[in-house]
Amino acid sequence: MIRTNIKKLAEKISRLVANSSVKVWASVFVVLMLMMVVIFISEQKTNSAINTLFDAFWYTIVTITTVGYGDIAPASLWGRISAMALLLVGVAIFGALSGKFASFILDRQQKKDKGLLKMTSMKNHYLICGWKPGFENILEGILAANPEIPAEKIVILNDARPAEIEAVQANEKLKAINFLRGDFTDEDALLKAQIKSAERALILADKSKNFSTLETDSRTVLAVITIKNLNPRVYCVAEIIDSKFEKHLSLARCDEIIMTSDYEQNLLVQASSGQGMSHILRELADEDEGQGLSLMDIPPEFIGRTYGEYKESLETQDILIGILENTGNFFMRRQEALAEAQKNPDMEKIVANLKKVKTLKSNIPVFNPADGYTIPESSKAIFIHGHKE
Repeated sequence: MIRTNIKKLAEKISRLVANSSVKVWASVFVVLMLMMVVIFISEQKTNSAINTLFDAFWYTIVTITTVGYGDIAPASLWGRISAMALLLVGVAIFGALSGKFASFILDRQQKKDKGLLKMTSMKNHYLICGWKPGFENILEGILAANPEIPAEKIVILNDARPAEIEAVQANEKLKAINFLRGDFTDEDALLKAQIKSAERALILADKSKNFSTLETDSRTVLAVITIKNLNPRVYCVAEIIDSKFEKHLSLARCDEIIMTSDYEQNLLVQASSGQGMSHILRELADEDEGQGLSLMDIPPEFIGRTYGEYKESLETQDILIGILENTGNFFMRRQEALAEAQKNPDMEKIVANLKKVKTLKSNIPVFNPADGYTIPESSKAIFIHGHKE
């Protein structure tokens, strides 16, 4: 083992020594040290205040950094010649370093603009996969609906055209959002987006290419399966066009499923009655005016108590319309339900409870339950906000 480590270390040193950049900087260092020694030796018989090796070292550092305090200066011929050489070397060194630094910053910015920058330090972020028309409005809406999430914590992963991404980056509200170019169904692309440390993921019905409805929904399902395999704890929301893919997403443990075409059809059907139902649905979903549907946490003391008791305790003008069961991360809800099911010593009851766990669904709304309804854990209250005069 020791011999192997020594051999590996020797190989690393050998590769380092063979590197041309290392050779150049090593040569520069040797030249500087020689000049410092020349200055030290040549100034011993003068009154230049360079009396020790440290004085020579101080003068060398001050000179090559072009600071030039002027507190000490060589007086001998060879000392001054060395000082002039130090000045030239200092300008060359800092010119090279400045160029390297500027090149690094420019390269990093170009990679970021092109979506090629790795999100190595990203944690607890919000990953948005895919692209569709009105993408800017979607992003602005996400930021407005989630004020606790800064734009810097949002990562976009898609393969949209550069012009579409540039339009997003030109938006002042969205310029801090991170963009990564790649196929969101590909495991490597998801790993580059740090999916393993992500807190939430939204998969849009991708329109970045001319995909058919079948291809779009298939890619969405594949993305959810891959994401959940890489990070079972991430809260995953997926949009599909055809409702027949809902079952596949449920099996993939998707936390929320958005069926765009069903919502659109339902809105058209309701509007066809000519009774203004579409306006009601739109207002319920719209929070711009401070009204509509909202979710609120239920105080811990009311978990396990009745819906009637909770309703009587409320002191608000908002209207309580129901309870949302099994909220939050579906993976966590299943883990909790599984642990609870195994607590019962009766084997038959354990089997029955495990069957319930298998059919467990997340985010189940229960509207206007009876007063005797028991509020389960991991639930939230559903309210309707009204106009505040």
